[in-house]
Formats: sequence, C-alpha cells, structure tokens
Amino acid sequence: MNLIYLLILVCYSASVLGYFIDFMQNNQKVNRLAFWLLSIVWILQLAIFLWRIFTLERVPLMTSLEGMFIYAWILVTISLILNKMLKMNVFMLLVNSIGFTLLSISMIAPRNDISEELAQVLITEFLVVHVGLLMFSYGAFTIAFAFSLLYIVQHKLLKKKKWGEWMEKFGSLSRLERNSYYASLIGVPLLFTGLILGIVWASVTVGAVPWFDPKIISSFFVMIVYGVYLVQYQFMKRRGYSVALLNAAAFLILLINYFLSSAFSEFHIW
Repeated sequence: MNLIYLLILVCYSASVLGYFIDFMQNNQKVNRLAFWLLSIVWILQLAIFLWRIFTLERVPLMTSLEGMFIYAWILVTISLILNKMLKMNVFMLLVNSIGFTLLSISMIAPRNDISEELAQVLITEFLVVHVGLLMFSYGAFTIAFAFSLLYIVQHKLLKKKKWGEWMEKFGSLSRLERNSYYASLIGVPLLFTGLILGIVWASVTVGAVPWFDPKIISSFFVMIVYGVYLVQYQFMKRRGYSVALLNAAAFLILLINYFLSSAFSEFHIW
C-alpha cells in the first residue's frame, strides 16, 4: 500500500505538470500524457477505496478525511470525463490542482483506523516527495538560467558587432530564448506541487504552517516571479533581452531563497 500511495503522488503531480504545460502551450501530446497519468491516479484511488472497504468492513465515508479522499476521487472522475468534451485547459489545471491538494491532505493526515507505523511511513514519503519535487524544479530553473545567460552574452556581443565562428556554438537567440522558456515551464508546476505537499506536511507534523518563515515567504515569491516571466513570454508575447534578464533575475532570487533564507529559517534546515 505504501507503494500505491507513492505512485498516486508521483502520477498526480506529473499530471498537474502536464496540464500546466498544455494550458501554456496547447500541446495535445502533453494533454494526452496528462490524461493517462490522471487515469492511473483514478485506478489507484479506486483500489485504495476498495481495499479500505474490505479491511475496515465498512464504507470509508465516516470521517472528514475519508470524505475528502472521495471528494478528490470525484474531481478526478469529472476531469477524465470532461477532458475531451470541454477543451478548456485552464479548467483542467484548476480542478486538478484542487484535487491534488485535497488528496494530499486526505492521505497524510493521521487517522485512527490505520497503524501508527503506516502513518509515519506516509508522512516520511510525503517529505521525500516534497523535497524531490523542489530539487527537480531547482534543476529546471538552473537550466533556464543557463540558456538565459547565454542569450544575454550573445545579445551583447551581437550588439557590439563582435561575432565569429565560435558564436555558432551558442545557438541562435530564438533557440536559447525558447529553451529557457521550456525549462521554466517545467520548473513552475514542480515548484507549485512541491510547495503544496510541504504545506500539508507542515500542517500535519507541526500542527500549523509557519507562514512567516523566511523560507516559505521567499519560495512563494520565487514562484510568483517565474509566473510573471511565463505570462510575459507566453501571453504578452514579450521577447528579447529584457525577458532574458527577468529569467536571470528570477534565478538569483531562487539562490537567495536556497542559501540566505535557510540561514534565518527556524523551520527549514536547507
């Protein structure tokens, strides 16, 4: 059962990532992948529901957390049904973000009908997935920064009319800009789902979320800055040097979040 819980988290977070990319780019291949990942989540949720019926010898709808689990399963069911009918990317992203949050709360919150050992394992796995998602998002943002930095350097050299054969190794400005956008596009939903799991984990293990902790504040600020970058690129169609600078600045804020805020945080050790 621990493996099933972990698979649900991984598949659901990957599905939210897919719907986010589809929302930003109208990518049908990614939409189909997100749909099949969400289908796996639906099957695994149903398996857990049936397992709890047989082990508890009752319908698991008696507590608020059990109801939340079923609520999340219903949202997944509705999403699967409406996926091909509505063609509304923003709807799919919003509903599945809500469903992911509800499912996370229902899975990690302690219940008196499971063993203490299983509850501790679930809490630990939530922490592992939380940290893992954040690390992958940091990796994606680092790649985005590298492409943006190459764009900035090449832009300045071209403006000064300093070019040569070695500049071909940089690639075109449009390609560097596009690759930076793609990396950021992956990093933002990874950061978002990682933060959700972190909030749920903190509320269960600590009893309250330390909203004014420097690490938490700066993490949300990083997500907002990268969100502004994505909006500028995709919806406002802004291109060029200023957008590359914004992406580079967002990464510098990320470094401050990673190193400096940890030094002042009483809740995080990294």
